[in-house]
Amino acid sequence: MTINSEILEVLKTNNNMVTTSQVVEKGYSRALLTKYVKAGLLERYRQGVYMLPEAVHDDMYTLMLRSKNIIFSHETALFLNGFSERTPFIHSITIPSDKVLPASLKEECICHYIKPELHKVGMIWKKTTFGNEVRCYDAERTICDLLRSRNRCDEETVLSAVKNYVEYKERDLNRLANYAEQFRVRKVLKQYMEVLL
Repeated sequence: MTINSEILEVLKTNNNMVTTSQVVEKGYSRALLTKYVKAGLLERYRQGVYMLPEAVHDDMYTLMLRSKNIIFSHETALFLNGFSERTPFIHSITIPSDKVLPASLKEECICHYIKPELHKVGMIWKKTTFGNEVRCYDAERTICDLLRSRNRCDEETVLSAVKNYVEYKERDLNRLANYAEQFRVRKVLKQYMEVLL
């Protein structure tokens, strides 16, 4: 048994990964993936995500593939933007408040909710350490998110993030001020900046 050429093409263009929805879009049944797994041609990595057996597992990428609403935020966005050297043990994501995250995903990440109209503010694409592109927030949005969630985040993480942002060569203070107004953290941001500038 070999993998169907159309599905193999999807695997090749998708860094050796394929989702159940991609297979169904091509007109094939979900059962085909189960057959491939039993034959040892694919491995089930996460619910709805399958990989070639020799493929390297990219947690962030496969997590993002499971929902079009996922945008990496907070500590994970800090890492993706180069403000933190260590990959978080549990990834932080943000989804619109009018959407529901499947229970299987809730167990795998820290989920933050935001008004739908603010969900995509500051969204960019960044490469993971494996070279896959994922949705995350830019540096300015990440700072605002951390300030909004400062009671739930480690104070040292927030302070370090703002300090690293101040030293960041590509910082955009106008964008940061605009986001701070939108996310209602202008006063808090001002306090942090006064200490660090």
